[in-house]
Amino acid sequence: MKKLLSGNEAIARGAWESGVNVASGYPGTPSTEIMENLSTYEGLYCEWSVNEKVALEVALGATVVGARAFCTMKLVGLNVAADPLFNAVYSGVKGGLVVLTADDPSRHSSQTEQDNRNYARFARLPVLEPANSQEAKDFVAEAFALSESFGTPVLYRTETRLSHSKSLVELGDRVESPEPFVINRDLSYCILPAYTRTRHAEVEARIRAIGDWAESWEGNRAEMRDPEVGIITCGVTYQYVREAAPEASVLKIGMPYPLPRNMIATFASQVKKLYVVEELDPFLEEQIRLMGIPIAGGKDLIPLENELNPRIVAAGLAKAAVTVNTSLLVDTPPPAQDLPPRPPTLCPGCGHRGVFVALNRIKAYVTGDIGCYTLGALPPFSALHSVICMGAGVSMAHGMDKALHEKMPEKAQAPVVGVVGDSTFFHSCIPEVLNTVWNNGTSVLVISDNRTTAMTGGQVTPGQGCALCGQESPHIDIAELLRALKVPRVRKVDPYNLKEVEEALKEEIAAPEASVIIAEAPCVLEFKIKGVPYVVDPEACTGCKRCLRVGCTALSLTAPPEGKDKEVVVIDPAFCTGCSICAQMCRFEAILPGGEN
Repeated sequence: MKKLLSGNEAIARGAWESGVNVASGYPGTPSTEIMENLSTYEGLYCEWSVNEKVALEVALGATVVGARAFCTMKLVGLNVAADPLFNAVYSGVKGGLVVLTADDPSRHSSQTEQDNRNYARFARLPVLEPANSQEAKDFVAEAFALSESFGTPVLYRTETRLSHSKSLVELGDRVESPEPFVINRDLSYCILPAYTRTRHAEVEARIRAIGDWAESWEGNRAEMRDPEVGIITCGVTYQYVREAAPEASVLKIGMPYPLPRNMIATFASQVKKLYVVEELDPFLEEQIRLMGIPIAGGKDLIPLENELNPRIVAAGLAKAAVTVNTSLLVDTPPPAQDLPPRPPTLCPGCGHRGVFVALNRIKAYVTGDIGCYTLGALPPFSALHSVICMGAGVSMAHGMDKALHEKMPEKAQAPVVGVVGDSTFFHSCIPEVLNTVWNNGTSVLVISDNRTTAMTGGQVTPGQGCALCGQESPHIDIAELLRALKVPRVRKVDPYNLKEVEEALKEEIAAPEASVIIAEAPCVLEFKIKGVPYVVDPEACTGCKRCLRVGCTALSLTAPPEGKDKEVVVIDPAFCTGCSICAQMCRFEAILPGGEN
């Protein structure tokens, strides 16, 4: 039976068909839907772990007893999981272990567009990369077979376009894990110097053996057409190459590392000019050049950054006089002019809004983090000044506080506040808070707790009292956890009460000890919160636009009413949730409750 599936849906199906026993991950676009889909299948255990490092360690633990384990994360998550990943290459695995990294060329929803194929070469583990939804499903089974045959973790790389595009997939049945689960007490998983002195040589021998195996693996294949031009490519870029240069001979690489060196040399000998087309880094190109094979064009023709498409590939190859699909070279019409900008913004009624309005008003320097609240950096809030990685909002505030304390003992002279969300707090911030307390820090942290992982679609957190598959679990109270960490000052505020938030910030900034403010307000989108909308009295509105500083899309300006020479604000009742933030900003009592729900 065939079914139209996205790449992520196909990967989930492939994991289930492959007999996966344990699946773990952390939500992050473009990988999130894999675990969400996989959790709907029966016969396996799935969990959202608190972060990617933990997720990989959970999966690795499952392999100790011979289970097949699957771990998912987005590109930057692999940075968090790098420690257990590198060590798992040395320990090897008993059950199959596949680690999926979803890269994000063009940074559609990521801080960077790092190319995680480089992790494969760095750690010495094989990486597979599918080109369509059918391969996305099939390559999962191939990855598990490879992992179990060679006793190694396998990196499975996908990226945004493949994750979210759809194509037909031939479905199969589930195949159960071949071995019974047993606890073997050997020391193969003990990464101690006495047991790892020979492991490096063994890892290098293993990756060479996998390279030999790759020579006959059908995921790598040569498609001979016009011998004048040969193109080596991999992943979804193969689709772009086929559309851009349909007559060219193509070597499609499904395993970017280790490369099938003999296959590449043979293909190169069969074409007059060889080109390499790949997204992001010159990963294939550099390895092929090191083999001594001349390349007519690579990153000198194809951009190093951002996502590719058939038009970009055709334009790049055309520079080298390669025959391409000329219909792709037609200039696209220019974008419409003079359109108003539409920057991303917080949802109407979002609890993060009150926090950033207050932070803006006290002119704090804010060390932020990854999540919806990152939008606090944009106007009209302009109240978030650093975003580095998950957890850094806490540690950077501590570091700035320590540095400033030497020159400016009075904190009120330079208020520094860290801001994180509840999901990020559970992901990365507990050690950071502990570090602040341990080192007698005096920084201020705001945890904007909306009871969900909102940025990636509302996934559950340890603070919700349930897990991925809906089963009941302990509710982790953030305030109790902070007190257990000996945080000297912990208080809760209502982020919809601007006065309360602002007073709390000023008091904690002035305090001589570390403090945490928990701003509790459930996500209005995830929990479908809708109150009585507010309305604007046009007679009382002066058009001062002060209420617009809250950045709510429910508010807009309209033409001056009769008898007035200034625009006035109106509120769209379909968007307004009745949070009252705008009403608190109004100095003329022109915004009042009373709209129709």
